[in-house]
Amino acid sequence: MQSESAQALKVAFVAGVAPGKWFHRWEERFPDVPLASLMVDDADQLSVLRDGRADVAFVRLPVDREREQLHVIPLYEELPVVVAPKGHEIQAFEEIPLAEVEDELFEYDGGPSERLDLVEGGAGLAIMPMSVVRHFNRKDLRYRPVTGMEPYGVGVAWRREDESEHVHEFIGVVRGRGANSSRQASVQRDQAEAAKKRRDDRAASQSKEAKARNEASRAAKAARTGGGRGRASGRRGPSAGGRPGAGKRRGR
Repeated sequence: MQSESAQALKVAFVAGVAPGKWFHRWEERFPDVPLASLMVDDADQLSVLRDGRADVAFVRLPVDREREQLHVIPLYEELPVVVAPKGHEIQAFEEIPLAEVEDELFEYDGGPSERLDLVEGGAGLAIMPMSVVRHFNRKDLRYRPVTGMEPYGVGVAWRREDESEHVHEFIGVVRGRGANSSRQASVQRDQAEAAKKRRDDRAASQSKEAKARNEASRAAKAARTGGGRGRASGRRGPSAGGRPGAGKRRGR
């Protein structure tokens, strides 16, 4: 990854995602390639890819990969929880059916921190991924798992048009590929370069052998041509002089 070593890989992630383990692996494997991270609200998880603020983003699923022209790999699922102010009756239960709290939920499209502010202020209850609630760790709020609804999915996304080696290496790290995995971009590049070198070396060797054969063939042909001239000259000598005694007449 020498050609891109001066440029940082930009990675965004939504609240609740803990990308530290992947960042650590990246730094161990590619210490010369800086990594810039950015936490964003769910509402901005795709816009950071569109405007180039991020090369890769850990996003909450689902996302419209066709409309956004993204590659998306699902990674894991998160447990949904209902969040309420301290003292709310949900504290008496281990888990809460969705139907029991639907009437107390409020609509809000802003970030998770502001949503928790509203819950804390008495606006109503909110359902959020458990990881997000734990991330903000509000002491005056309580939460319980919710049954009867699908879990939240988390995935990693990047632009389809982005085929950079940095991005593919990072995706390999996230997917758990080893540094020497044949599916890693740098390994594939090294293998391709090694294969090309073998082809070039083989072609050079074959060219050298062909040149040697051609030179040997020319030398043999030259030797045959020179020898033929010598034999022809030897044959012409006797014919010019005739047979021994041919110019003398026999006496009677």
